[in-house]
Amino acid sequence: MPLLIMNRQGYSGENVSPRNTSIGISGIGSPTNGLSEEDEFDLKMELAKTEDEIQTLRQVLLAKEKYAMDIKRQLGIGPFSEIKQNLSKGWQEVQTSNAYLTASATLEDISQSNMYKRTQESISNAGQMTSAALSTVGVAITRRLGDMRALPLPSPPRPSLGHSISVPAMSMRHSNTFKSF
Repeated sequence: MPLLIMNRQGYSGENVSPRNTSIGISGIGSPTNGLSEEDEFDLKMELAKTEDEIQTLRQVLLAKEKYAMDIKRQLGIGPFSEIKQNLSKGWQEVQTSNAYLTASATLEDISQSNMYKRTQESISNAGQMTSAALSTVGVAITRRLGDMRALPLPSPPRPSLGHSISVPAMSMRHSNTFKSF
């Protein structure tokens, strides 16, 4: 399968010339290619340089991220304020989106329709009637409780003398059961 290495400028600034190469697979499974030792060496060097540059870029990115976090800390911008800003920005974008504006216009049209107004009036009337009914029930319950307060309380049943158990008060106060309470 032919592999064309494109002419590109490496990160280090040197030009890499285009080369046509063939890469095949031998019967044992090890790759064989038609590269000369010099080309293979050049590619390995380019690979090493590229991997080194990737590592350097990762380190630079990490340093930049730490620096940005330090600046945010100095400005008093914490993670929660960032989330708040992102949410505010997102909500603002939603409110200016075509879908939101279309839905708002549709809801405005619905709220101005006769059917909506009649339904709103019906629900309002039902709410007023329910409120009046609950008020009437509340007054009736209050009256009934007042009537019950006026009734004399029944006296507690008196134990018969044959069934009562007498425990002296002093001995009960000093018992372990009484102390545990």
